[in-house]
Amino acid sequence: MSSPATSRRVALLTLGCARNEVDSEEMAGRLTADGWQLVDADQGEADVVLVNTCGFVESAKKDSVDTLLAAADTGAKVVAVGCLAERYGAELAESLPEADAVLGFDHYAALGERLDDVLAGRAPQSHTPVDRRTLLPITPVHRPAAAQEVALPGHGTAWGPQVLRTRLDNAPVAPLKIASGCDRRCSFCAIPSFRGSFVSRKPEEVLAEAAWLATQGVRELFLVSENSTSYGKDLGDVRALEKLVPQLAQVPGIDRVRVSYLQPAETRPGLVRAIATTPGVADYFDLSFQHSSEAVLRRMRRFGSTDSFLALIAQIRELSPEAGVRTNVIVGFPGETEQDLAELERFLTEGRLDAVGVFGYSDEDGTEALGLDGKLDAEEIAARVARVSALVEQLTAQRAEDRIGTEVTVLIESAEDEDFDCTGRAAHQAPEVDGECVVLAAEGLAVGDLVRCEVTDSEGVDLVVRPIEVLPRSLPQ
Repeated sequence: MSSPATSRRVALLTLGCARNEVDSEEMAGRLTADGWQLVDADQGEADVVLVNTCGFVESAKKDSVDTLLAAADTGAKVVAVGCLAERYGAELAESLPEADAVLGFDHYAALGERLDDVLAGRAPQSHTPVDRRTLLPITPVHRPAAAQEVALPGHGTAWGPQVLRTRLDNAPVAPLKIASGCDRRCSFCAIPSFRGSFVSRKPEEVLAEAAWLATQGVRELFLVSENSTSYGKDLGDVRALEKLVPQLAQVPGIDRVRVSYLQPAETRPGLVRAIATTPGVADYFDLSFQHSSEAVLRRMRRFGSTDSFLALIAQIRELSPEAGVRTNVIVGFPGETEQDLAELERFLTEGRLDAVGVFGYSDEDGTEALGLDGKLDAEEIAARVARVSALVEQLTAQRAEDRIGTEVTVLIESAEDEDFDCTGRAAHQAPEVDGECVVLAAEGLAVGDLVRCEVTDSEGVDLVVRPIEVLPRSLPQ
């Protein structure tokens, strides 16, 4: 390996959600601006491996630690960043001596300098975690000025005309962060404590980054945040998202805009209409229901019910009958009864959702649910996960089968194989989580093409489609 005096090569490994992907690309932008060379972690050429960790639930924490340990085996210096590092700081550093440094969000502005320290054998001091909600005013409208003094990963402001971001792949879809943090107090979730209070990015910053992404070959924008439905409340406009989405759809070079992380209690009719009816916006609703029993929702510090959630889905499908709807649910929450579980099953059956992630409850440090009574044992939670998962598998497969004979617009994301088949995603399918479309007889199609297709079959949540025509590409400016 080259000496630190002549080599400053860094590999980035990203775990967790699409928000972390944005953060990694911002870190990559900072590092390349500081003269660091980005290399592939698999090539074994890195002087430093930077692991952007996830700290959401126990399984994600384990994956992050395993990745750090594997990186240490390469002989490179290993630096932990991201949510696990921010959440546990010095505690993580002490328990994981294989990591040469554990850096929190406040280190990101001078990340290149901190990696120089690591190469020189000067380990930066690990931070002491704090509840990041305490760093900003309680009142959202008082946050914009104060937020300039608080580290907000993924909010990379422009250096003049340059966007502070370097793409780490050439995929035709890219996540675009519109906000960070969360003001909700869900009893099972620790994210607000280490991601902080809710802060919106200014619309002009989001639009500028969207235009830049278009010049990088991106055709679909995937809008991400901890809670997209809160966008604009700290900017003095609770309707800001329904105004921003059509503007993004007009960015030259961008052909599809997808919104994610919607809270049902905050999803207003105007936003539903904007997503369901605006040309260039995917009629796709990623709604965080979590459960549908009123009793369980109250213990979760959330709002809603089976009937109110079904009414919201009906409102969506009245505007767009083929709209995609997905959610995550937690089963086995403390105090969940058989009646509660049956109510959730009623919602899933009547809601006809396109994709559902089913998760078993697990205790999380620093959450209210940690101290709730009525805890179920692990075996019972696993049984309930299996029961609901089996139902979901059946229901989502039926929903996919219902699409046979319809037309979908598919963004091609994989190259041809030996049978000239491609894969991509329709408007109701988000990256990674919602299934895909297998495009038959796709000779001549290329990654990044947007293709009108007919659905001829389904396989679980996946669709089998045949191309009808390639749609023209709008050119970036």
